[in-house]
Amino acid sequence: MDQASLKELEAAIAIVRRGTFRAASIELGISTTALSHTIGRLETALGVRLFNRTTRSVSLTDAGRLFMQHVAPSLQDLHTALETVREQRETPSGTIRINAAAFAARSIISPLVLEFLRRYPDMHVDIVTEGRMVDIVKDGFDLGVRVAGLVPSDMIAVSLGRPQRHAVVGSPGYFEKHDKPAVPPDLLNHQCIRVRLPDGSLFRWQFEKDGEQVQIDVRGQITLDEASLTRTSVLAGTGIGYIFEQDILPDIEAGRVIRVLADWTPPYPGLCLYYPGRRNLSAGVRAFLELARELSRRDDG
Repeated sequence: MDQASLKELEAAIAIVRRGTFRAASIELGISTTALSHTIGRLETALGVRLFNRTTRSVSLTDAGRLFMQHVAPSLQDLHTALETVREQRETPSGTIRINAAAFAARSIISPLVLEFLRRYPDMHVDIVTEGRMVDIVKDGFDLGVRVAGLVPSDMIAVSLGRPQRHAVVGSPGYFEKHDKPAVPPDLLNHQCIRVRLPDGSLFRWQFEKDGEQVQIDVRGQITLDEASLTRTSVLAGTGIGYIFEQDILPDIEAGRVIRVLADWTPPYPGLCLYYPGRRNLSAGVRAFLELARELSRRDDG
């Protein structure tokens, strides 16, 4: 099998894994047009059509499903064999694919990812951010990064050591016109910035003090499906936001926003890297996990 035909097989499997030509082209780092041409060459060589393609969707033909059932496991075995050989090198090389929530990706970029790349210049890290939980094995990822409580029970988790905390904030201009909330139920009298979760439900703001836990289904004129947009709305004076502390702390310290209900937002268990225990880890992934443990121990010390 020559290099070109191997790339064609990897392209076909990427389309199946990602569900669309566009998503697969992003994963592979090529244009959608180039990917289409690659699949066209493969289909011509095989003499069958592998995919049914429309402007809105892509699906496997019967021949495509049969082809993938036989080819995907064989290609995985080939990659495993190649990785086994690479592991004999003193310096890890290759690519680590990581799936993470956007805020989690921001948390691990520095120092973890940047320090890893500095130590291992032959490594490449590919981070995909999305709000929804995915099956990292099925979707072709080596590692996931989520809040500890969201790690699937069949995965091995490695704590990143740093606790998470939320901050309830509003702009100075907003609080010039409205009284500051003293307890969480006071938020029901305020304009709040709501966030829709990946499953379509609205996020309830969570609070805790002296063992008492409270969830508030806040009200407001705007609902967002990406929590990072909340900061922009808060700074514009739209209302009160519930934001990860690490994302808003510079604004709090600079006086661009005012924090309230701080005594109701204690720290809670932080982020974890996780991976499937049944998979043989590459040298690169093992080195990444070891660095994560090293930095976690340093933070705890």
